[in-house]
Amino acid sequence: MAHPNEDLVREGFAAFGRGDMDALRKQIFTDDVRWHNPGRGPISGDYEGTEQVIQYFARVIELTGGTFSLELHDVLANDEHAVALVTVRGERAGKQRPLSDNGTMVGVREPNRASLTPLAVPMSLGAGHGVLVTVECCG
Repeated sequence: MAHPNEDLVREGFAAFGRGDMDALRKQIFTDDVRWHNPGRGPISGDYEGTEQVIQYFARVIELTGGTFSLELHDVLANDEHAVALVTVRGERAGKQRPLSDNGTMVGVREPNRASLTPLAVPMSLGAGHGVLVTVECCG
């Protein structure tokens, strides 16, 4: 039997995979989720609250022409934390190489919260370029 936080993370990835942003909005993210994407690219910046994070996802999907995907490999979870091992894939018009990279998503369950809030998704973009997408919550 899987831990409830593992089930929650798996459902979040499944919801993203089927494009069910309402499930992410209502069942996975807390209202005060914060997502930070460093750099100077078209999606760099801070996203605060569920709606801005969902809009960020929509922008990622738009920029990749709908090719962006997350393949969930495994989830490790207990009462306080969850770690998801993922492969991130996507293509952008005019770019020579498609993105295909391994990453992790770490989350912490906040006391008295109904959802697991992701904290960070470190991944590299290959050729020495790196990204750390940081998600903070629950101030």
